[in-house]
Amino acid sequence: MRASQFFISTLKEAPQEAELPSHKLMLRAGLIKRLGSGLYSWMPLGLRVLRKVENVVRDEMNKAGALELLMPAVQPKELWEETGRWAVFGPQMLKIRDRHERDFCFGPTHEEVITDIARKEIRSYKQLPLNFYQIQTKFRDEIRPRFGVMRAREFVMKDAYSFHTSFESLEQTYQIMYQAYSNVFDRLGLKFRAVKADTGAIGGDGSHEFHVLADSGEDALAYCERSDYAANVELAEALPPTQPRAAAAEAMREVETPKHTACEDVAALLGIGIEKTVKAIALVADGQFYLLLLRGDHTLNEIKAAKLPGLANFRFATEEEIRSALHCPPGFIGPVGVAASVKIYADHTVAAMSDFVCGANKPKYHLAGVNFGRDLPEPLVVADIRNVVTGDPSPDGKGTLDLCRGIEVGHIFQLRTKYAQAMGASYLDEHGQTQIMEMGCYGIGVSRIVGAAIEQGNDAKGIVFPAAMAPFEVVVCPIGMDRSELVKEAADKLYAELQAAGIDVLFDDRGERPGVMFADMELIGIPHRVVLGERSLKEGNAEYQARTDAEAQAVALTDIVARLKQVLR
Repeated sequence: MRASQFFISTLKEAPQEAELPSHKLMLRAGLIKRLGSGLYSWMPLGLRVLRKVENVVRDEMNKAGALELLMPAVQPKELWEETGRWAVFGPQMLKIRDRHERDFCFGPTHEEVITDIARKEIRSYKQLPLNFYQIQTKFRDEIRPRFGVMRAREFVMKDAYSFHTSFESLEQTYQIMYQAYSNVFDRLGLKFRAVKADTGAIGGDGSHEFHVLADSGEDALAYCERSDYAANVELAEALPPTQPRAAAAEAMREVETPKHTACEDVAALLGIGIEKTVKAIALVADGQFYLLLLRGDHTLNEIKAAKLPGLANFRFATEEEIRSALHCPPGFIGPVGVAASVKIYADHTVAAMSDFVCGANKPKYHLAGVNFGRDLPEPLVVADIRNVVTGDPSPDGKGTLDLCRGIEVGHIFQLRTKYAQAMGASYLDEHGQTQIMEMGCYGIGVSRIVGAAIEQGNDAKGIVFPAAMAPFEVVVCPIGMDRSELVKEAADKLYAELQAAGIDVLFDDRGERPGVMFADMELIGIPHRVVLGERSLKEGNAEYQARTDAEAQAVALTDIVARLKQVLR
């Protein structure tokens, strides 16, 4: 592609609303242009990147045996009511009404639509298993669209859905799709991790998320360097302490803490480690008041807490509710001496503590030397309710956990019969008996991958794209082509040779100064650059520089095509 026949529109500065590096760089590089909040036009340069990602995803889906189809973006309310998700999915669903006052939505996902197809088209076990996929635009009415394509109202997604006669068949396809997803991210040149995850609003049993690793990632991931264990922090198991609770060695006593409410401040005042403190978190669920106990340096895992008895619909207690139940303001509450109606749940770590410090349920006071069994009853429930921290033992017993940040770009689910049961998607088995289908669901955020790749690969000059997803693999930058016939002939010839070799090349024939050319191509993120200047050409050389190289190298002009083939391989 000749740059003079293409459209390149770069900016020196990013608009003020851009926050993340990917958002800033995609706008500056001219990959996208903002239309409105959470709405972006993919410009020719950005669309080339998006299509390359789509092509890899499509190729791996086809290799995995999935069949491509295309479902309507607009879906009727009645389908969503069959599964109960019209209300459950919440306000993020973008709803519309036609001229006949019938309700529809712009599809945020397509479980209902594909299940409707399955129940109408699949009759016999002989037709199963089947795996359908599409690459399509989705819509979600984000309350605060941010970060460019990372959290937009409109985005491109690959979603696949499989149907089976048995859970064993579902598991087989699930593993095939797991491998296909891994192949996608390997081929795109991204550093990623597949982690066990919560099923969330989609539902079902098992699920894995695929995360591109980046410091700006929204999700915290726990992993073990010595094994394959990895999980989203919301799901990572914090193992109980292996040592039994030590015997009480202190008497319980009140300590004055006039302005100290945070565990860190109380520990500093008393000259102890924060790991000797316990914090109480007040919750209310279905009218019942609960205290959840965590070690002072640990944080509550709300996903885990919601799975405890009675807490499926919990919320945090208000100050008025806390004062009513404990006769004390927040900041000084604790489990000692509370009414029998207050249910106390404790994390495994807290249940193994002795001589700890907690709130006294008395303004400006805490209690020290507190022990279960002596000063207060044993907790009603002891469970894992905290987020793991660095250094925790890995649940697989093969080392300790580390934490990193990730950007979720893919999620696969074992839906089982959740949607098929609700919508009556059945088939006749070999005995002529009606059976409900097992289902799997597999999603990849195609447009989100582009943003995630830039979050992972960028520097002070701009984007650092992997070659597999860069808008062009190589850029040829001639210097003074309008003044030198030698440079013009060499550039035209090299451009033709690279095209003939099947290399995706951009020929920057715009006539810009070297500084402008180089800055644009570095901002755009093209992985390899060849500079042709009269001085180097007279010596029989071109200058080659990879996007991440500090300096250019002189390469014989006769060898440059072979060199590029080698580095691109």
